[in-house]
Amino acid sequence: MVKRLIVTGYKPHELGIFDDKHPGVVIIKKALESQLVAQIDEGLEWVIISGQLGVETWAAEVVLELKKTYNQLKYAIITPFLEQEKNWNDLKKEKYRMICTNADFQISVSKKQYEGGWQFIEKNKFIIRNTDGILLVYDEENEGSPKFIKEEALRYSQRNDYQLFNITADDLQLAAEEDQINYWSE
Repeated sequence: MVKRLIVTGYKPHELGIFDDKHPGVVIIKKALESQLVAQIDEGLEWVIISGQLGVETWAAEVVLELKKTYNQLKYAIITPFLEQEKNWNDLKKEKYRMICTNADFQISVSKKQYEGGWQFIEKNKFIIRNTDGILLVYDEENEGSPKFIKEEALRYSQRNDYQLFNITADDLQLAAEEDQINYWSE
């Protein structure tokens, strides 16, 4: 049973998404919601994100909606370092602050500001060790930043009972087709 689940995936620019009005965001959120509801029905209690823009912030928004129905659901933000949003534009900072304000728990793995890539590696190791599984929006044919946490999760799962769930491009295509069918059925 997965009680604590990391949700992560691509950053917006890796998907060619440059604002939240992009139709792909709705599809990604629907796919995340579907996976999360299935996990909640199996006993999921916590969703863990590191607060990076893209899949993680969209997942936090999905969790905030799901909490209205599943009040036992909580989410935590575990950042790699302090003030990760420091160099983001104001719109991104505002969204990040909203997600942080609504989080049930928040902490940084490194108690320092950005020093180097090692902080991302340590964050990945920490959240994998402290969760039961990972839900990754990632497709092997479109490499990107999620590759590193996926590799760490795979290594960890070889020695531990750790669940890996994946939302691929095919899954997103299916979600888009279902969305179209639902749209035309109304």
